[in-house]
Amino acid sequence: MGLSPKSKRRLQRILPFGVIWCVIGLFVLFIQEAATGNKNINPNAAITLTPKVFVFAMTSVTLIGLLMGTIEVLWLGNLFNNKSFYKKILYKLGLYSFLLLITIIIVYPIAASIELGLPVFHQLVLQKLSNFLISLDFLSTMVSIAVSLFAGLFYSEISQNVGDAVLKNFFTGKYHKPIQEKRIFLFCDMKSSTTIAEHLGHIEYFKMLKAYYADFTNAIINHSGSVYQYVGDEIIISWKYEEGIKNNNWINCFLAMKQDLHNKAEWYNNNFGLAPTFKSGFHVGEVTTGEIGTLKKEIIFTGDVLNTTARIQGLCNTYNVDILISEKLIKELKPEESLKIMSQGIAELKGKEEKMELFTVLRNS
Repeated sequence: MGLSPKSKRRLQRILPFGVIWCVIGLFVLFIQEAATGNKNINPNAAITLTPKVFVFAMTSVTLIGLLMGTIEVLWLGNLFNNKSFYKKILYKLGLYSFLLLITIIIVYPIAASIELGLPVFHQLVLQKLSNFLISLDFLSTMVSIAVSLFAGLFYSEISQNVGDAVLKNFFTGKYHKPIQEKRIFLFCDMKSSTTIAEHLGHIEYFKMLKAYYADFTNAIINHSGSVYQYVGDEIIISWKYEEGIKNNNWINCFLAMKQDLHNKAEWYNNNFGLAPTFKSGFHVGEVTTGEIGTLKKEIIFTGDVLNTTARIQGLCNTYNVDILISEKLIKELKPEESLKIMSQGIAELKGKEEKMELFTVLRNS
């Protein structure tokens, strides 16, 4: 049995920490060895870089990076969500630095025992640790750790702001040149958003909108979706075709979003005096995907499928349904006993010459 989409996403976020720490560790070792001519000029405190010590050092650095990534992704990343960017970095640097100081006190004696061929708790090993903690080598180590920490945390914050997939694509250069690909799109729009905004006022409406989008997170992650854009009260979610049709991810994402919002209805009523609902349109088709922009770069999709999906979503009120799906996409839906498919007839989409049969889906009770 493979990893769940949520576990895969977590793993994809954690692994770069290991890579960052490994690369910076290699760079620091190279600089140190080049500066000293591959000689240990302070043998009482510094550890001679033998092949065994090198393997242990790089393995330890990578594992520490992965440990920091795991802590960041699973726990600490959400602890300072209400703080500004620089405050989050500073608070985390302080906390991680303390944890890493403890780690150094544990790891250094092991490396020294490998170098000296003595037990970890041998007097000479412990004496070397004591010398190290009051030496310039220790200060140098803490500086390199601080750089690794900052790079890892900076990556984490940037990936949260622009999205993991977008950041990865910028680094790999996948979309530097436009490519054509088949994608499924979901346009999801809050019902009566203008009335709600007028009723709540700007500040409370924004708070509700922030909670509203946050409540979609698990459904999107668990069904392999990715957020393309937030446009006011509308969210656009996209799937690569293969990922979207797998396990009916696209429709199950919608149903999970709807259920999660329903489960929070009482909370919304208590905090805002109302519970938001939404209407959605689905379509599938070819898009051109590429990196665009000079002052601000983005990865965008262009193609008729986006305009068509928006038009489909716009007809939800006309048909008095929460979801409308194009005929082209409904044919890709794998049969599920829990789902009931109903045709809404042939529709004429605004600005489109070609008419299209639309469908809605309900979960059987």
